[in-house]
Amino acid sequence: MLYTKRILAVLCLLFAGTMAAKAQPRKAVVDKIVAVVGDRIILHSDIRNSIEDAKRQGGTVPDNAECLLMEQALVSKVLMLQAEKDSLPVTDEEVEAELDQRVRYFVSQLGTREALEEYAGKTIYQIKDDARESVRERKLAEAMQQKIVGGVKITPNEVKAFFDRIPKDSLPFFESELEVGQIAVYPKASRDLEGYIISEMNNYKRQVESKQVSFEQLAQRYSEDPGSKDRGGQYQLNRNEKQWDPVFLSTAFRLKDGEISAPVKGKFGYHIIQMVKRSGDDAIVRHILRTPPITDEEVNLAKAKLDSVRTKIIAGTIGFNEAAKKFSEGDAAKYQGAFILNNDGSPYVNIDQLDKDMVGTIRNMNVGDYSVPTVFTDEQGKKGVRIVYLKSRSEPHRMNMRDDYSKIAQGALEQKKA
Repeated sequence: MLYTKRILAVLCLLFAGTMAAKAQPRKAVVDKIVAVVGDRIILHSDIRNSIEDAKRQGGTVPDNAECLLMEQALVSKVLMLQAEKDSLPVTDEEVEAELDQRVRYFVSQLGTREALEEYAGKTIYQIKDDARESVRERKLAEAMQQKIVGGVKITPNEVKAFFDRIPKDSLPFFESELEVGQIAVYPKASRDLEGYIISEMNNYKRQVESKQVSFEQLAQRYSEDPGSKDRGGQYQLNRNEKQWDPVFLSTAFRLKDGEISAPVKGKFGYHIIQMVKRSGDDAIVRHILRTPPITDEEVNLAKAKLDSVRTKIIAGTIGFNEAAKKFSEGDAAKYQGAFILNNDGSPYVNIDQLDKDMVGTIRNMNVGDYSVPTVFTDEQGKKGVRIVYLKSRSEPHRMNMRDDYSKIAQGALEQKKA
């Protein structure tokens, strides 16, 4: 429960202002402009919402919080306006990517899109729409700040001086941290099994169209999508949301109300989709997902492929990073490379941030080892095969210059830039 509250507090912070009214209703007051910077305004509600967000995180709010936050808001607006004047590049795609990343993260923490929408009191589309301008402004301000301080460097003496100023009883304690990489492939189902699934789904389509059974009943009975199965396969969509499988989205929005698609292959398997109701870019759809089963034969082929890759890595004929770029499959490899990343983009992770299959794999590994190919199930329920590389493992310790120099240097650099 405490963990959930912490997640919700961070959620409020990252979407500051977009959900504050839902999360903490207040008496209706007339909002007012408290500052004008160029052609941009700062509202009193912006400052108050930031204070409420900080309180929800459990932080200490100083008496002069409004003054401090006002100063931050003014500086941010000035940087943002200068960034616009200098035409610093912040694209729509970058803004959407950040919004989508935030949504994906919090959906994964809260369990479902519906849980996020229930907490926010808004649809995913509305949450993103409300946050879009503030994200754009913040990214512009960050781009300008980076331009100003981009040339700032830090020396080893400055790092040591920064560390020495930290009170010894305030040095953080770090649990054991790991650097873990993986090369993963996903076995492909046989054509015979794919053909069987397509035939089954065409049969579902005929049954619904001939009114033998409802789409909802078939979805509850046969769909392999745990996120919608109990709701009869139903989802609310907006065609501008990037987190959906593009094949699923484009197929859905080609349908008329009541129409059912032919079986279509997406990232997670085969779908048939029924358009329930569409209004512009918004739609309510139902779908049935079936994933062709992977047999031992396909798994063994994938293992043999990765065993060959592992042999080459150990022999030194190819590096791990190069092999990951060449052979690894899936979204994780595409977006974050060979190594598993922390939420802040760091490659140092705690063991509780790893999936249970990987924890079992690395339990008996030494630093520098490459595991034999092992079967795992990813966060989307897909069966894969991977080899795991344990690059480093630290012991639990108090922060010190030997083990944590890079972290201390980053802190010193950020302080110098500020």
